[in-house]
Amino acid sequence: MENAIQRNYFKRIHRRRVMTDKTKTLLVTIAAIVFAFIFLLPIILTVTNSFMAPSEINSNYGSIFETTDKGGKVFISKTVNLKFIPDIVTFSQYYIVLFKSPEYLLKFWNSVIYTVPIVVIQLLIATLASYGFARYNGRIKSALFFGYIILMLMPYQVTLVPNFLVSKWLGTYDTMWSILLPGFFSPFAVFLLTKFMRRIPKEVIEAAAIDGAGEWNVFTKVCAPLCKGGIASIAILIFFDYWNMVEQPLILLSDSQMHPLSVFLSKINAGEISLAFAVAVIYLIPPLLIFLYGEDYLVEGISYQGGIKG
Repeated sequence: MENAIQRNYFKRIHRRRVMTDKTKTLLVTIAAIVFAFIFLLPIILTVTNSFMAPSEINSNYGSIFETTDKGGKVFISKTVNLKFIPDIVTFSQYYIVLFKSPEYLLKFWNSVIYTVPIVVIQLLIATLASYGFARYNGRIKSALFFGYIILMLMPYQVTLVPNFLVSKWLGTYDTMWSILLPGFFSPFAVFLLTKFMRRIPKEVIEAAAIDGAGEWNVFTKVCAPLCKGGIASIAILIFFDYWNMVEQPLILLSDSQMHPLSVFLSKINAGEISLAFAVAVIYLIPPLLIFLYGEDYLVEGISYQGGIKG
């Protein structure tokens, strides 16, 4: 009799715990859905508004800016009519951007020309440098790596003036090299890849050395493949960083024709607001595709633990 009472008691306790867990899971799921919807609202607004006619966009958002007597643009605080569903779906904005306004596509390709070489060469330099930092010890190496950490901790705005002065001295000011050269030697990738390579068990490298592998083979056949997830995740982060750069082109490039599309999006005025949504959607496509394709690599790179995935 007592055993039956105890069993019933524990069953009730178990049901209560199950109900409590289900309630918590439901509440967490609802909260996650609400926050995800809030974060996605700007993207949804941008995509849907890109299919609006220019006249409808100007009527909804034209009151954001007004023209002064001197021809400048001044922000004014008026109520803006946010619309998620266009009255008439049209592709006129994309037609204007893609076929009638080549300057926007030129700036898009400027972004590609700046970003892709920086990602490739920065990863190449960082992979070789991080292998050296991870494999060998010494005072000089420690001092150099400490310098990398200090440079990485410094905000880019702090180094803008030195970059400007060095660009003037090298004669690269107002050329694409003023953007590319600092990007090639950024310390961010070196620091992260060094941490990845230091997690590789020494036994793995020693086994490769016993089998007769030289330094280059150890690097290319052992260390680099084991850090593939980390390299891919860092490549994604570098791409996002330089794809969205604004300060560097504004300071180091006086010619607006050489500016990337990110600078145009940061300087939208009343005359271009009807095209801003279409340009923003086009600008959003490359990083979105890269993230969707490299999401697994990004997660793998974060969870990588020296050859053992945790």
